[in-house]
Amino acid sequence: MPENNFFAQPKLPVAIIGAGPVGLAAAAHLVTRGEAFVLFEVGIEVGSNIASWSHVRLFSPWEYNIDKAARQLLSIHGWKAPNNSDIPTGHEMIENYFKPLANLPEIKPYLHFNAKVVAASRKGLNKVKTQGRDELPFVLHVEKNGERIVVEAKAVIDATGTWTNPNPVLSEGVWTTEESSLSNHIFYGIPDVLGKHKERYSGKKVLVVGSGHSAINTLLELGELKDQVQATTEIVWVLRKSKLKDVYGGQDQDQLAARGELGTRIQRLVESGKVKVLTPFHIQELKKNGGKIQVTGSFENELLYIDGIDEIVSNTGSRPDLSFLREVRVITDPSLESTLELAPLIDPNVHSCGTVRPHGEKELRQPEKNFYIVGSKSYGRAPTFLMATGYEQVRSVVAALVGDYAAAERVELELPETGVCSIQTGSCCNSEQSNETLAKVEEASSCCTKINISVVSKSTCCS
Repeated sequence: MPENNFFAQPKLPVAIIGAGPVGLAAAAHLVTRGEAFVLFEVGIEVGSNIASWSHVRLFSPWEYNIDKAARQLLSIHGWKAPNNSDIPTGHEMIENYFKPLANLPEIKPYLHFNAKVVAASRKGLNKVKTQGRDELPFVLHVEKNGERIVVEAKAVIDATGTWTNPNPVLSEGVWTTEESSLSNHIFYGIPDVLGKHKERYSGKKVLVVGSGHSAINTLLELGELKDQVQATTEIVWVLRKSKLKDVYGGQDQDQLAARGELGTRIQRLVESGKVKVLTPFHIQELKKNGGKIQVTGSFENELLYIDGIDEIVSNTGSRPDLSFLREVRVITDPSLESTLELAPLIDPNVHSCGTVRPHGEKELRQPEKNFYIVGSKSYGRAPTFLMATGYEQVRSVVAALVGDYAAAERVELELPETGVCSIQTGSCCNSEQSNETLAKVEEASSCCTKINISVVSKSTCCS
């Protein structure tokens, strides 16, 4: 088994796992700091997760989608930046940002595709051993083109995301043999309803499960398909929210206009009668029934059967894959599976706001020194991650790795509010907040006003 021949660098690199937006941003920050790195991507191209929903238009403009260090590197090489106010599709993100960044001479030689990290550990030690652990390099076992390669690294940044590890349809969160047997009729993600998947859904009875932006995008396209084909397409939407209006978001109060518009459009579609909505609905069972699918669930304290379903689109979120980290000392929140220190900031049971208070290396720190989980994976099962948040995470982490602790502790992030923040005494705004924090919040017109959180305490109520 070859060791360390996967790359030739004069010193141990920082290993980045995942070449999505946050992994690429981590590489850009390491370049600007003069640090060696190696970047592993399981897919055949950068942004391979985003490629699976390349037809979808984001709700955030380019202003929030380009990392600062990456922009600086690209500009040096004559890259023409997109208009800050334009809103890209996933495809445009890949073609106009990810690929130009990945092809820079400072990054391309250290980026490896079809490279799956299957295990991580400390050199010569399993998880149990403590003495001398922090001084040893990490060892990554990488499968590339059918060969197992062992690579050493001084630090590891896990930016693998969660998109390829979706939650099951059942409300209990458990995978069943029945659901697995119906995999050819269940789409996990955002299908291209008006493009390559048009025939799959035309004239069918389609059940959409979920209440987030992915579900909304799916429903809006199904509604448009229904208008286009003038067929008997039937759309059923089941979600667990107690109030449907909670899904509509801040609408015209949202500081990201496109995000607010999604709520307005889905409300209009529901009120048109083109979509049958059942909420709160908790799916208990899926089974085949005469060539169709029957869904059994709890609705208004009774069992309800939805028959004759041809296709299911599951937009129930996703969860992190922690299996390859078995020999690394990682702590996650027991409910969200997020990085432990982030959980109180992002728990959807507590926070109604769609943005998260500022955080960086300190909150992302693991018991395993110099090992970090960043990006959407750091949020575990929580649904509120934004790319700009991930960019700030890796800026702070890289600063800490090179010993610039002042920069690591500094927070340099400004996010637009969703317009749906609510204040709950003892949770979102609690008694532990400092008087300084409360004073700064009071200076804003409301908790949901855009606040420059680079100067606000980390205890802002609108987290």
